[in-house]
Amino acid sequence: MALGVGILVVSHSAKIAEGTVELAKQMAPSVVIVAAGGSDDGGIGTSFDKIASGISAAQQGRGVVILADLGSAILTAETALDFLDDADRSLVVIADAPVVEGAVAAAIASETGGSLSDVVAAARTATGVADAHADEHALTRAEVAGAVERSATLVNPSGLHARPAAEFVKHASKFSSTIQINGVDAKSLLRIMGLGLAKGSTVSILATGPDASEAVDALIALVDSGFGEP
Repeated sequence: MALGVGILVVSHSAKIAEGTVELAKQMAPSVVIVAAGGSDDGGIGTSFDKIASGISAAQQGRGVVILADLGSAILTAETALDFLDDADRSLVVIADAPVVEGAVAAAIASETGGSLSDVVAAARTATGVADAHADEHALTRAEVAGAVERSATLVNPSGLHARPAAEFVKHASKFSSTIQINGVDAKSLLRIMGLGLAKGSTVSILATGPDASEAVDALIALVDSGFGEP
């Protein structure tokens, strides 16, 4: 199995960086996610050495996406990038996104086999601001007319939040078809979590493409299974 894009979490606080990594790893256990938090003496601040070594640790050959919290963390990360040679620098991107949400979204994209640009784009969806690509997965009226659609009821206690949402995205990303759940991109973790679907909510899955029927059947089965929750 090919290794995914690595994630580096840079924060002024070691606890924030480590907690973010812990959360993201729950969603993407196979992705290399590294924390670079706090100053060299263990205080609040950032460390060039921690970031530089973190980039090296996170690099598995397919690139590294850096999430940084405050302005000086970004500056320190940029300085670390300046010390890389051109080839290595081209494989490291600082994503303009909030640390926690961006890291989780990026990790899911990497877990599902996304490229470096895919992982950066996923992190950017966490900004909460509609970007130029917000509607790129929207179905046209003609596509909707010919789409496969089924509905199910969420039976698991936590609804479609956090881990279940991540499982849903992982399964949806296996299919080439365009898929929506309750009108949003079924391959976007943050858009799904933004729906706030709790236990008992109805989910409508709609897909169009070469494997649309297979995708809808698989996702409905996943919802009906309760995502393995007791």
